[in-house]
Amino acid sequence: MRLRARRDHALILLGFWRAFRSDELCWLQVEHIELQSNRQFTVFVPRSKNDRENRGQRFTVPALKRLCPVKAYEAWLSISGLQQRPVFRALDRWGHLASEGLYVDSVSRILRQVMLRSGLEVECFSSHSLRPGFATWASDNGWSQKALMEYVG
Repeated sequence: MRLRARRDHALILLGFWRAFRSDELCWLQVEHIELQSNRQFTVFVPRSKNDRENRGQRFTVPALKRLCPVKAYEAWLSISGLQQRPVFRALDRWGHLASEGLYVDSVSRILRQVMLRSGLEVECFSSHSLRPGFATWASDNGWSQKALMEYVG
């Protein structure tokens, strides 16, 4: 189960700190993530709801002292051995990693399972909770609406 825990940890932290939609998380490819020398990384998202021309967008993912998405991603890559293709993949009941990426609906299920194991009410959470959750955090920490919109794309 350690593999599943690492995947879920990376999925939630990356989804929250970048305010990604579930489809954006599912489309992420290992080869689209570039670790920078200052311990942050850039992510290329090939398509998103706001990218009408399908040019893709680059986002910086910050390294943090606590709840760090960079460390969580590195730990996930290390334990999974992934070197290409989808970052977030299904695991069967025996812990075998699928070759294809997660389905969009799977992100809500994963998030709810994590919340349930944490003793939280699962009805309050879905994959969409990550994006507004980050927006609330940013607002509570003094971000302007303009800064938030620029950050999330």
